[in-house]
Amino acid sequence: MELPKSFVTRMQQQLGTAYIPFETALLQPAPVSIRLNNLKLPASPELPSVPWTQTGYYLPERPLFTLDPLLHAGGYYVQEASSMFLEQALRQTVDLAQPLRVLDLCGAPGGKSTHIASLISQDSLLVSNEVIRSRASILAENVTKWGSGNVLVTSNDPRDFGRLEDFFDVMVVDAPCSGEGMFRKDPQAVQEWSEENVKLCAQRQQRILMDVWGALKPGGTLIYSTCTWNEAENENNMVWLAGQENAASLSLDLDPAWGVVPSEQDGVTGYRFYPHQVQGEGFFLAVIRKAGEAQDDHSATSSKKKKHKLTPAGKKEQALVANWLVQPERYTWLQHGEVMSAIPASLFEAADQVYQKLYVVYAGIEVAEVKGKKLKPLHALALSQHLNKAVFRTEELELEAALRYLRKEDISLDSNGNDWILLQYQGFPLGWAKQVGNRLNNYYPKEWRIRMELPQTIAGGTLYSLGQYL
Repeated sequence: MELPKSFVTRMQQQLGTAYIPFETALLQPAPVSIRLNNLKLPASPELPSVPWTQTGYYLPERPLFTLDPLLHAGGYYVQEASSMFLEQALRQTVDLAQPLRVLDLCGAPGGKSTHIASLISQDSLLVSNEVIRSRASILAENVTKWGSGNVLVTSNDPRDFGRLEDFFDVMVVDAPCSGEGMFRKDPQAVQEWSEENVKLCAQRQQRILMDVWGALKPGGTLIYSTCTWNEAENENNMVWLAGQENAASLSLDLDPAWGVVPSEQDGVTGYRFYPHQVQGEGFFLAVIRKAGEAQDDHSATSSKKKKHKLTPAGKKEQALVANWLVQPERYTWLQHGEVMSAIPASLFEAADQVYQKLYVVYAGIEVAEVKGKKLKPLHALALSQHLNKAVFRTEELELEAALRYLRKEDISLDSNGNDWILLQYQGFPLGWAKQVGNRLNNYYPKEWRIRMELPQTIAGGTLYSLGQYL
């Protein structure tokens, strides 16, 4: 890898004598890390842990994640370790036990969104946004696999969030950037980098921050991050925002053993991740608090009589599927065409406001497709953390059969009947099949299917499943 000359010059000035180990680290293979879905996989793997998060682990090598059914079941997420530092920013500056409204503005492919979903309470609402529609579909897929049920996936330009004035308690803006921190993982990032692009990124980041700032409540918390090292996109933007909006920088407590480097500029504190000091990629994070008094009451809008955009499902339809979720009384049941979905009842008003103002791709838990008295359980239900498995017939699959199912190929069971069957791997639901006599119809979503060819020999699954470490 040949680094751009102007980048080398700047980093030499920035790091001094530390530049040589920095460059050496950039030439090493990137570490591989995952974050567990602790409500699906509450395990303690025999793996080194990512120190700034409670559920992150390093793997000794990069396996074929595509051929691990536990990944498709939402048991874990493959995520770069440095970006998991978001957990510290949230735990140290926000009361996570309270009901919150959280925005992940640049959410795709879903690493930070699924992380936030694991940290906030079930009475909190996460709006996970991605402006590019194709990437929003990937985001919705990963949110669905995670299965938390209190997330709305939207696809909107940042300026659209101005319609939701003073709405969010917390905003996470993982801003599009020049990508310096991804150089060793993405050779294309090296080719696309230039000083001019850095300036363009910094200007775009300022526009994004101004576009969404009005949707943050007074007293609300903004967590800003990039995967780059230059000051223009990092500290300079935070100093600019703090001065522009009279906002306050928040400091975090660090364990010196982590190797995270604090930076200070004009009263604003940031946190830098360098590959020669942490086991992770390049990353920057800062936390800013908006001026004004924090408002805790999320029920203020519920007393206003208005026409809702969300349509509650009929009582007869609700009765058909209510026991498909654990604690069904917690949910408001919605119907859109033939699809029934559920969101926590405490979030109905907030969710409806989002629907009134934004384009929503996916919401809550899509439970069933209803055609008269016939019910078809939907894939999101199978992957939900709140699925009541006791209601359904379940069948356990070995690795080869599980992978064939995930490829949407024909599989067979030694049984007959006319049932919907919840197929599992190592106890983790993968999706639905319909038994029709001695035939089994595969209902895995076509657009999610594995396209990688299976190896001729799958010996015990040790090369493909995280299960070997559990």
